[in-house]
Amino acid sequence: MWGVVRQQLLVDDRIAYTSHNSASCAIVDFIDPSLRGELLSRAIDHIKRESFDGSDPGLCFFCEGEPALTSLISFGRLCTEKICTQKDALQAAKDAHLSGHGGTNDGIIGAAAAVGLTASGWSGRFIEFGDLRGFPASMSVADLVGSGILVVSLDRDSLVPCPDDMVNTKKWLRPRLWGFRPVLPVIPCEKNTWESIGEKNRSK
Repeated sequence: MWGVVRQQLLVDDRIAYTSHNSASCAIVDFIDPSLRGELLSRAIDHIKRESFDGSDPGLCFFCEGEPALTSLISFGRLCTEKICTQKDALQAAKDAHLSGHGGTNDGIIGAAAAVGLTASGWSGRFIEFGDLRGFPASMSVADLVGSGILVVSLDRDSLVPCPDDMVNTKKWLRPRLWGFRPVLPVIPCEKNTWESIGEKNRSK
């Protein structure tokens, strides 16, 4: 498992969704093509085991180089702008695997969209990547880069985070998928200290 990326789709009262109409895409590295069937079987078993009663889970399984790439990317972007249908999702997926596993099967829409947006390389935020959930409240830029996360400043003066600078992670880092890699956008605080943007919503 290389990482899991959360994608945000259109929020509209006409769309039936469990929480925020988001969908997740797991990115898996494998070389042997014969493993495809095993991975697909495990994914289906996982969905059946872990999905909530009454939900509409769907699965889109896509490999790099397959013909559906362009249409899935376009479909993913479309799902952030307007309401799409199962027919739209099936047409976009073409030869990629797309299957529903409960309820109305509307989950195939979000599944196809999540794969398309992730395949674009420029959308979503990581909810799993290495030891992401175990990071401490403060980490050096060097340690973050060493873990595979590029630290990028959003400061208007184009300051560059130095390796020994510290980043306040708020114990909830969610790097973005930018340029096909995890990127952590930060803003400057005190001298040699940065803060990651965004934080976990907390109930009042």
